[in-house]
Amino acid sequence: MNCITLNNGVKMPMEGFGVFQVPDAAVCAQAVMDAIDAGYRLIDTAAAYMNEEAVGKAVARKIADGTVKRGDLFITTKLWVQDAGYENTHRAFECSLRKLGLEFLDLYLIHQPMGDYYGAWRAMEELHAEGKIRAIGVCNMYPHVLMDFCLHNKITPAVNQIELHPFFQQESALRVMKELGIVPEAWGPFAEGRNNIFSHPVLAKIGSKYGKSAAQTALRWNVQRGVVVIPKSVHRERMAQNIDIWDFSLSDEDMAAIAQLDLGHSEIVNHFDAAFVKMIGSWNIHG
Repeated sequence: MNCITLNNGVKMPMEGFGVFQVPDAAVCAQAVMDAIDAGYRLIDTAAAYMNEEAVGKAVARKIADGTVKRGDLFITTKLWVQDAGYENTHRAFECSLRKLGLEFLDLYLIHQPMGDYYGAWRAMEELHAEGKIRAIGVCNMYPHVLMDFCLHNKITPAVNQIELHPFFQQESALRVMKELGIVPEAWGPFAEGRNNIFSHPVLAKIGSKYGKSAAQTALRWNVQRGVVVIPKSVHRERMAQNIDIWDFSLSDEDMAAIAQLDLGHSEIVNHFDAAFVKMIGSWNIHG
């Protein structure tokens, strides 16, 4: 597994395991344990996924049985909009840490740039300084928002987790992140199954040259762009396939062919839509 060095010197695996849309506690815990057994060391969850406790139990079991040590793992969770603001963030962080059963986090992210996310960042800077979080970052910050945010805060985010896959490539966003020294991380690296990504003719044809699937080709394309990927699956065989992308490289010709698949927009969410922002900003995950 390759790692990438964040802007504060912390090393982060370039491939991890995501648990978005796995709310069932038993299923989530088993999936995380299977993922760790398969070799994943980065586990990505969020308060809004409602499965931090399941992730924590799975991690505790794999540490207890000697499969991994805590220092081998890179655990990420995220602050929800409802908990933005300085004081709220301190409380939400402690709640997430308790649910995960951990003494520290490897990465804590602002899930959406909504509400008082500047106040949230001040709290996260403090938690980072106290050693409770190894790295802090953001999600879903488009280039103009990210640049403004970086110009007006002491610590530059280490990571920006955004939608990145062959059909929404966001090259301009990657250029801005490179300028700022921020590592891009892809949520939805399989486009949530859209556009027949698992059997797409271009991806499948390229993959066949290397004995790989369309899905493996899509993941490899992203990591070759310097993007961290966090594919999700509850099936052991797919977990094994998804992590088996480190023994081949796509050619310049392959990368150029995949570049032609970019639609230039998301077909999953629209952060510029007022109704979507209202829905996200009004969604309370706890009382």
